[in-house]
Amino acid sequence: MKTSKKELSAEQNEELLQTLKARFEKNMKRHQGLEWAKVQARLESKPEKLWVLDEMETTGGEPDVVGFDQKTGEYIFYDCSTETPKDRRSLCYDRQAWESRKANKPENTAMDMAAEMGIELLTEEEYQELQTLGDFDLKTSSWLKTPANVRKLGGAIFGDQRFGRVFIYHNGADSYYAARGFRGSLKV
Repeated sequence: MKTSKKELSAEQNEELLQTLKARFEKNMKRHQGLEWAKVQARLESKPEKLWVLDEMETTGGEPDVVGFDQKTGEYIFYDCSTETPKDRRSLCYDRQAWESRKANKPENTAMDMAAEMGIELLTEEEYQELQTLGDFDLKTSSWLKTPANVRKLGGAIFGDQRFGRVFIYHNGADSYYAARGFRGSLKV
């Protein structure tokens, strides 16, 4: 159990770091040229980010390092679960879409849940980048950060992989499906 709203106990920190290290070592293709010791040192200096990564982990995201931002010195984590995170599904896109539904409102929205967790939805470009690192969303789909001009018209975008290709689609932002969730990113 977490010790406070946004803080993990020392035991939880250690357990999470071991999980992240094992995933890092198992999936070296995702972060070639990066060293776990440097990632861990950065994580240990940012305990608030460990809480966020734990939120990603406990909702089924399986976060992993996918890059390093040379300008900021930050490591970039994405949700790398094979399918869209299991505890982040059946959500419409955002609060405006949720409020516009007359009936059968989902429990939450992708944008609200991401904000509560402290992550950003993957952009279309980030989603395409993720798909170069493996096969993701072969049976599910993931809401993506939607450009303002699309959202203004009532839509939102999502992606998946079918037939050996990555597809980016659109849907009404108020729609939600059991097989659609969202993937997030975090810079540490």
